[in-house]
Amino acid sequence: MNKTDQSAGTSPTHQTVAPKIQFQSANKSIQIEFTDQKLSPHAGTATFWSFLHGSGWIPLLEKCLPHPLPKSNNHLTPLCKALGFVQGLLCGAKKFTHVAYLRRDPMVPEMVGIKRVPSQSVLTRFFQGFSSAGGNLSCFRRLFGWCLERLPSRPGGYALDLDSTRLLHEDGHQQGVAVGYTRVGTKPCLHPLLAVLSEVRLVASFWLRPGNCSCANNVASFFLDLWDNLPPQIQLRVVRADSGFCVGGLLLLWETLQLKFVVAARLSRPLQGLIKKETDWQATEIKGTEVAELDYREKDWPASARLIVLRHRTTDKPGRTGGKMLLDCPGYLYQGLVTNLAPTQKPLAVWREYNGRAACENIIKELDAGYGLPDLACQDFWGTEAALSLGVLAHNLMVLFERKLGWQEAVTIGSLRYWIFVTAGIISHAQGRTTIKLAVPHKERDWWQRLWEKLLSPFPNCNAVENRPALP
Repeated sequence: MNKTDQSAGTSPTHQTVAPKIQFQSANKSIQIEFTDQKLSPHAGTATFWSFLHGSGWIPLLEKCLPHPLPKSNNHLTPLCKALGFVQGLLCGAKKFTHVAYLRRDPMVPEMVGIKRVPSQSVLTRFFQGFSSAGGNLSCFRRLFGWCLERLPSRPGGYALDLDSTRLLHEDGHQQGVAVGYTRVGTKPCLHPLLAVLSEVRLVASFWLRPGNCSCANNVASFFLDLWDNLPPQIQLRVVRADSGFCVGGLLLLWETLQLKFVVAARLSRPLQGLIKKETDWQATEIKGTEVAELDYREKDWPASARLIVLRHRTTDKPGRTGGKMLLDCPGYLYQGLVTNLAPTQKPLAVWREYNGRAACENIIKELDAGYGLPDLACQDFWGTEAALSLGVLAHNLMVLFERKLGWQEAVTIGSLRYWIFVTAGIISHAQGRTTIKLAVPHKERDWWQRLWEKLLSPFPNCNAVENRPALP
């Protein structure tokens, strides 16, 4: 007698097999099956966690978190929740639900060193534990300071760039989301403030503000806190900022701290009127760009402030976005710069110094696209600031990870995911030893071997690893 019934499902109870899953690809049929092997699509993140476990950052994070230890028998510690969240960001998560999806990855708890990946609701309650400005400051100030302490001293010092950005939230129901000016008009948003060490792409400090704040709101307190948190070997060569930070109180603060600054000037009506008069424009070696230094100082500027103006002929700069067009002076884009750099610094050199802050804009784009800052919003304002701060710290840790490997060129988190992190692997526990087998082609294994040797070496050396495996 022939048996006509088969066991159904992906794990049939009878020796007969379940119905086959097939689809057509070009001229062949491909069969789909299931496996019980412990596979991970993110086994390559083991490289990052090997670096972080040996760095000392994780014990510091555990000390800094303001949460009490839970009493449930099946609890997750605050550290487990924070590390699970960071792993989610490395893998491309932009919402708590994305992080929670990593619970199906059997390798994450082993690599990260946590009990399990937190669920969406657990992460929500975790960030609700950040409930005040003082609590956030005492936690994240030390963590940003730890990143700064890993940087070497630099001949001549570092350039510090101040900037702010707008994180749009169209639903607008979270605390702190308010209508503010954005590049796409007035929209509900949040308005973070951050400072970046330009030469190393490291964020030195990060504060969150409501969306209806001005650029310079609370910036003096922000800078003083940052200034006190800088380790001794970090000397500032210059501070740079756009016109939103051109306020007398901030310029006077930098003057008091004996810091050099270059800030874009606000082209106010009095200043525009001065530019329209017979300005002694001087040609430069850049075609279409002319400079002048004006005897102009607003009443709250420091006595050492110089005003430098530039104009760029639009026909020579068709793709240029910097500068402002004045109605009474067609054909040119105008810029003003306020600086206390020595008079020996020529106007064009001051302008080139200011242009170096473009790296800060790239960092903001990286934080938005790579670490999901626009989507990391909690109901509570301080919880949102904590989530965003952890996202910024993940970027800093990635910068230090690249420095450990000896990489000098900027690498985005998106590139790292393709080159390293999104590498499949199998985890096993044969004979009491945890083993991760990476699915790496033979031609790339020499590069991976050098990568691991560099990461696990207890002594710093100058043998940098190429920032990607050679493609076949």
